[in-house]
Amino acid sequence: MASRLALGNDRKVTDDGDCAALVTIRTIDDIHNAATALAEIAAARGLRVAACSDIASKEPMVDADGGIINGEIFGWMVDGERWWEDTRLALSSPLPRACRYESETFWCSADGFHTHWRNKYLDEMSLVDFNKRALCSAAIVVPVHLPFGQIGAVSFPPTDRDKTNLSNEFAAYGDLLGVVSRRFIAGYVGAMRTRQWMPSDCKLSKREVECLHWAAIGKTDKEISLILSRSHATVRYHVHRAGEKLNSVNRSQTVFKAGQLGYLGAAS
Repeated sequence: MASRLALGNDRKVTDDGDCAALVTIRTIDDIHNAATALAEIAAARGLRVAACSDIASKEPMVDADGGIINGEIFGWMVDGERWWEDTRLALSSPLPRACRYESETFWCSADGFHTHWRNKYLDEMSLVDFNKRALCSAAIVVPVHLPFGQIGAVSFPPTDRDKTNLSNEFAAYGDLLGVVSRRFIAGYVGAMRTRQWMPSDCKLSKREVECLHWAAIGKTDKEISLILSRSHATVRYHVHRAGEKLNSVNRSQTVFKAGQLGYLGAAS
């Protein structure tokens, strides 16, 4: 495997499909080899890997034997490097925080965020004490936006810990790293999913979506009835019916689940 991947920073992989295949996970037994392949893809380009399948979860990513991937495979073992042990990191580090506001691959350092297009949310994000908060001097970051509102992320800091400019690496490898990161994280999440709390093939009606849209931005049933020129009882019926379809316990959860399924758009 290593001979196929160790191409050096001066060459570009001609068949990205090979790399994607190497990091594909279909069952939990695939996790270890896929993570090893991802680490080798990064190392061949002078980068390390730090992966998180859910930036809102405290649970570390593990293989079939329970080994922590970021430690045993990606090599974050030294004191102060085991970032997954810091439960505050997802809220304080600029790397996962940026993934809440950007969906495309970017790179960043203390000097700022560098993206394919301007993102005003990132422009306004504080980078004070970047190295301490991000635990690296710079990194290429791939946000992985998954179904049901889950966000994963894969960061690629340089093996040279003093390097702060990744513009060349981003230009050369950014697209490939995006492909392999999304394939790896999506496969991991699918293989590790143990329960289904969202109904399958849930179809909301146009009127149900309209009512939930206004509810999501804070309108009461009475206000929604005035906006849609429908009776108060009719609005309550549509919200209630949507809740039944989504298997929700109350109005708030109905709005939340509808938002996770993408019914409410950016307005929610």
